[in-house]
Amino acid sequence: MKSSRRQRAFTLIELLVVLAIMATLLTLVVPRYFQHTDRAAETVLKHNLVAMRDSIDKFYADNKRYPAKLDELVSKRYLRDVPTDPVVGTRDWVISAPPEGGTGVFDVKSSSKDKDHDGKPFADY
Repeated sequence: MKSSRRQRAFTLIELLVVLAIMATLLTLVVPRYFQHTDRAAETVLKHNLVAMRDSIDKFYADNKRYPAKLDELVSKRYLRDVPTDPVVGTRDWVISAPPEGGTGVFDVKSSSKDKDHDGKPFADY
């Protein structure tokens, strides 16, 4: 006896239509995803700079001198660890000496040569 059941499956045309719709949606979503990850890196950079500058100021208030290196902030427990620059991906910070001619770490800036989404260089943060 023959069964009159018909197998249900997707046709090649239906699969191609679904893949075309998915590709169209991905072209809209992927650029926005990368834009948001770039903005998140900018936010983390700003937060890391604020935290390091605050700890440098506290170190100066306690010791009446600036730290010789960023590692001194870690060894004296003003920071848990020297943060990573999220734009560059390393811990290479540009260190500024005190303006009055002293020695030590007066300020830190990003070593990136790139610009943020507003066109401001990361080195100016």
